[in-house]
Formats: sequence, structure tokens, C-alpha cells
Amino acid sequence: MQKPDPASIPNAPGVYLYKNEQGKILYVGKARILRRRVLSYFRSDLSPKTRAMLSHAASVEFLTTTTEKEALLLEANLIKKHHPHYNIDLKDDKQYFLFRIDPKAPYPRLEIVRQIRQDQARYFGPFTAAQAARDTWKLLHRTFGLRRCSDRALRNRVRPCLYHHLGQCLAPCTGSLDPHVYARAVEQVCALLAGRAEQLISDLRRRMEAAAEALAFEEAALLRDQIRAIERTVEQQAVVLPGETDTDALGLWPAEKGMALGLVFVRNGAIGDARSFYWPNLCQQDSREILLAFLSQFYALQLPPPRILLPRPLQEPESEEALGAFGLKDLASLLSEQRGRTVRFELAVNATDKRLIEIAEANARDYAQSKALHAESALLVNLQKALHLPRIPRRIECVDVSHCQGQDSRVGLVVFEDGLAKPNLYRSYSMPALNDDYATLAAWLPRRLQSGAPWPDLLLIDGGRGQVAAIARAMLEAGQADLFALAGIAKARTEDGSQDRRAGNVSDRIFLPGRTNPLAIRPGSQELLFLQKIRDATHRLAISRHRQAHRKSALASDLLALPGIGQATAKLLWEHFASLEALCRAELTDLAKIPGIGLKRAQKLVKVLATLATKKTAPERPGR
Repeated sequence: MQKPDPASIPNAPGVYLYKNEQGKILYVGKARILRRRVLSYFRSDLSPKTRAMLSHAASVEFLTTTTEKEALLLEANLIKKHHPHYNIDLKDDKQYFLFRIDPKAPYPRLEIVRQIRQDQARYFGPFTAAQAARDTWKLLHRTFGLRRCSDRALRNRVRPCLYHHLGQCLAPCTGSLDPHVYARAVEQVCALLAGRAEQLISDLRRRMEAAAEALAFEEAALLRDQIRAIERTVEQQAVVLPGETDTDALGLWPAEKGMALGLVFVRNGAIGDARSFYWPNLCQQDSREILLAFLSQFYALQLPPPRILLPRPLQEPESEEALGAFGLKDLASLLSEQRGRTVRFELAVNATDKRLIEIAEANARDYAQSKALHAESALLVNLQKALHLPRIPRRIECVDVSHCQGQDSRVGLVVFEDGLAKPNLYRSYSMPALNDDYATLAAWLPRRLQSGAPWPDLLLIDGGRGQVAAIARAMLEAGQADLFALAGIAKARTEDGSQDRRAGNVSDRIFLPGRTNPLAIRPGSQELLFLQKIRDATHRLAISRHRQAHRKSALASDLLALPGIGQATAKLLWEHFASLEALCRAELTDLAKIPGIGLKRAQKLVKVLATLATKKTAPERPGR
């Protein structure tokens, strides 16, 4: 997209919309000053995502507002409505579970809700896992006996329900229950949900001991069971903050192929829950955009706490100016209106807050790793289908031949397991001078069979039909035709029929044994790109090992031509020096340190090498 005329961009707050040629919205953004923000897209230091968006954009449109806060609201509404491809999409529009209890009701119920009502009730949470919330809800009812029936059922009931007979309800419906007894149970539930478990357990333990001394063993046993149930409920909570400050801590983690965000919920001084998110194909340059998009989208649905700790990308300035620079003050104002109380974005300045950020980052890292493993597993399943393999190719080996007119031939072997390279398993095989790739591969196969298990699920060959046929024939002759699957990967053909060796080629051909035509695998697909990645790693290994062997051969040849140097001495020298030039630069002490050379032989070598170095540096006579 061409840079727009600055005069055509409003010099006011508002929203900008990048669109493609068909008029589809690609990206929605907000700005305090539209002209300054839009022109910043046409500098050189852009993230890959932004460059990709601009490459597809054909125009940009503007919607002005009176304040940046209005622009923030408009941006959120447009993203929710159009779901632009290049915007950070939370893809999580559900509201998490909360516990609600109204202490002012005659006999309060403990409810599981998703939305905050504008009432005087108390709310506890959030709980991201529905099953965990329901399990806790059931445990609290079994332990404290709060009613489960609705207000209407309570008014119309005249006999206790089944839960009362099971010892799980105090039965306020009968009208014979002392309201103070029920109120105490409600206080205990609120204390537990508010994080005051230790105080509650101490109180229950004193009552249990008093009941035991009064020989009220049934009451003491009931209190004992309550204490055990409460301890099981809170045993995994970790107290991290003094007091009862509710805080959300965010941590960002740059993964290999995307960005992850971890969110830790701290309620009443204890970590109550956590949540993680992952966006593929983003990088660390997108961190601040991810943060702003997440905060505005996530807290539009959830009740924000009084404090929200920001992740490390905003820790660098470590000043309040960072908050206003990225539009967080306006967002904090909006969230405060939504909550009815002040919401603050803060930087981690003390050890406790920084520890919370580290926990959130650790959650984000683990989530990114799990997403990567899931993606690799899905890729291998798709690869199995594409290549018609009998099993998922969890172990893939790939071979390539490299030589120079048959000399210094090397076969490189790389190993990938579960989609990941295993460099410690890479191997290089020295092969006879055959000047024939097919014959070299056929001669290599018995050596691989001799190495034994583990066998690959797929052996990939850098080559076409001929190379695959050579390996398949060698396996048949060895009586191991079905030991593992074979496939070859060859460069695509250009219009004139030659191999397409241009950089960025995504149309390589895949061959299977006994099949004339290549497989119909979509160019640029993840499966083909993965096979290309393996092939390229193998090619680099084979080339590097061949070049090392070639340099050693050349060095050995030059050494044998020197007076007084035989096969044994030449071998010792080329094992320690990469070239004749490096050998000529060696000092006496360097040569003497080589095992098998010694000081006397090193002194002779220095004289021979000095003569050789003089000849090499002497000016050459012009040829005829």
C-alpha cells in the first residue's frame, strides 16, 4: 500500500480501518492522534505481521471521535463485529464462573453465576474451570449445609428435602431453624471463599475440642469432618500477598512460533486460578499490541480487580508515563466505570509483584510449549495421510549424498523425532568413490541396517524416483522391504524442465516407491514445508561433511609432497589442521604439542614448512 497524503488524515482522536481491494476490513486500530499513528505504519522497523497486513491493504479509512476513550470503545465494537484478520483476536467470549451470596437475604443461597449484578451481594472468583467451580460448590454445601432450593421453593416447602436427611442442608424451610445458626454457616462460607481459611479452621477446631469435652461426640465428629473438607479445599492455594488485595498479574512469553500470555488471578491474598492464551505467527514486536487488545477484550466480559499488574514489556520505562503512552489510562477509566470502583494498571516494583509476573510468564511458557506439541502432532497426523503411511511418522530420518566427481563421498543422515530435530543423532557416512548417487545410496543402506534400531517410521531421501528406487531395491535385496516407509523429495521443475533451485520455492515434488508421478501435495502446505525443512538440514550436513573431507584430502596430498613427511606424520597433521595455510602459520610449540610429533620432529617440520611458505608467497612468473 502506498503511503497516504498526510493532509488526508485527520489530526484528531479516532479509529482507522485498513481494507483490501474488495473492501474487506483487514485491521482496526485506535489512536489519540490519527495522523501520527497512521504515518507510523510506513517506517522501516515494522513487525512481520504489520508488514504482511500492509502488503494486502489497498486503502485506509477513518472514523473520528471527540476523545480517545470513545475511540477505545469504538475500536472494541468494530473488532467484535468484523473480526479483522490482522487484529489480535481473544477467541474467548465466555464469562467465567463466580460465586454469589447475598448476606442480607433471610436465608442466603450460594449461587454459581457468570455476570455481576448491580446489587449488594458478594461475589467470589473467577473460576475458569466449570467442573472445579461445581465441585467446590458441592463441597461447600455438604460441609456447611446451606440451602440449594430456589426462593420460591423455600416459601412453598413445608417438609425438609432429601439433602436435609443426608445431613447436607440445615433445612431453613421448616421454620424451626435458629436464624443465627444459618447466619454463622453463611459467615463461614464467606470466610472460606474470601481466603480466611486459617481463621475459620482455628475457630472450628476450638468448637470441636469444646464439643468433645462436653461429650457431644456427634457434633465434634461433624466439626472434624468440616475441618478436613476445608483443608482439602484450600490445600493447593498459595498465599502470595499480605492482606486481601485482589490482583490480576499478566505475563508475556515469546515462543518459537508465536506469543503466549499468562493471567494469574489473586483473590484475597491467594492465587485462586489462572488462564493462558496463545497467538501463532506473532513475535515480540507485537507485545504491546497484544497487551492492549487483550485488556480491552478480556475485561469487557469479566469483572476487573482493583489492581492489574502489567507484564515485562511495559516494565522497561518503569514509570507512570508508560501507562498513558499506550492508552492504558483511558482503559483504566473505562474499567473503573464498569466495576463501580477504581481499577489501576500498575508496574511490578516489589519482589512480591515480580514473583506474580514470573508465575504468569511460566504459565504462558508452558501453554506455548503444549500448543507447539499439539501443532506438531497434528502436522505428523496430516503427513501420515498425505504420504499414505501405515503409521504416524514420529521418527523421520533423511539422507543425502554429496561428492565431487565421486571423490570424498559422504552420506549425511539427520533425525527428527516428534517433529523436532535431534542434532545429537545426526550421522555422516564415508562412502567409496562411485560417482553415482544411486549406487552410493544402495551401498549405504546395508550400513544403516547394520546400525540397528530404532528404525525410522519414514526414511526421506533427497532425490526423485531414481534415488527412491535405489533404496527400495537395496532393502528388497536385504530382505527388509517392509522395515520402514520410503519417500523422496525432489526440486520442482521450471518451464524448461530443469530443477527449480530458486530461493523460496514451495513446490517440491514428493515420490513414493513404485509410483511414477509425484504425489499431489499442495504447494506451500505445512506438510511440504516440513519435509523441505528436513531435506534442507540433511543437505547442509552432507555438504559440510563432504567439504571437510575434501579439505583433509587436499591437505594430506600437499603434506605427502613435502620432503621428510610420510603417511603417519601427514595423518597426524591433517587431523589437527584444517588447511595447509593453517599448518604453515603454526608455531613450534603448537606442533610439539601434537601427540606423536615431539620437539625434534616439530623443529624439522618448522624448517620444511618455512621453505614451503616462502615458495607460496614468492611472486609467480607470468605464464606464456
